[in-house]
Amino acid sequence: MLGPAEVRGLAAGLRLRPSKQRGQNFVVDPNTVRRIARIADLRPDDVVLEVGPGLGSLTLGLLDVTGPQGRVVAVEVDTGLAAALPATVADRAPELADRLTVVAADALHLPTLPDPVPTALVANLPYNVAVPVLLHLWAVLPTVRRALVMVQAEVADRLVAGPGSRTYGVPSVKAAWYGTATAAGRVSRSVFWPAPHVDSGLVAWRRHEAARSGPPREEVFAVVDAAFAQRRKTLRSTLAGLAGSRTAAEAVVRGAGVDPGARGEQLAVSDFVRIAMSLRRHR
Repeated sequence: MLGPAEVRGLAAGLRLRPSKQRGQNFVVDPNTVRRIARIADLRPDDVVLEVGPGLGSLTLGLLDVTGPQGRVVAVEVDTGLAAALPATVADRAPELADRLTVVAADALHLPTLPDPVPTALVANLPYNVAVPVLLHLWAVLPTVRRALVMVQAEVADRLVAGPGSRTYGVPSVKAAWYGTATAAGRVSRSVFWPAPHVDSGLVAWRRHEAARSGPPREEVFAVVDAAFAQRRKTLRSTLAGLAGSRTAAEAVVRGAGVDPGARGEQLAVSDFVRIAMSLRRHR
């Protein structure tokens, strides 16, 4: 495990100055790493996708809980960090080094990954791209059935929020379309170097066992985006652009069994699916 001195030593050896733009806040507390690895509840044969491994703190913890058939696939956008990670693992845990694959790429634009395909996602995600990265990976990697991610506390609240909540919004609905997200605890800013200005939250997620029926994801998400574009307005107004007019929007929403006077924040993901289906029928 890497503590504060080891993390700073590795950074110094690479002449690395943590980039705020890339959200480089490295975990320096081994107990936090052990906690994440434990809560992730990984199986011995899981292929774990880690996004943004940085200097390798969490990578070492994940490798430690994988079995002989398991692997960790670490995707790192910083080419210098990606190049250094295998050597760090070989030095700190040589018996586990053959279970690591490092991919130098931007997870936000990752098209796919080489076999074996990942079955779980565990990551400390940069605050500024956490939601886009999650939505992209859930879309392009259907083999990922479970996830545990550490994100900014406010983002964690949004991902797990339910209808009617003050924090319920687009990330909440889209996460719910793919699976079930639940809060898994808070993480103090003091476990990072450099320390961010906010605390973090852990979010556990499980993909729905059965594929969703009905309209494709793109059509449902178009309704979600429109409904939340102007939170204080009702569905008959926010969906007018998609439907063609306020009158048409009212007919579409009523056809889905939803009150046109409701707002997006009051609807569950199943309501948005029905509205997307109704929109198809009315076109």
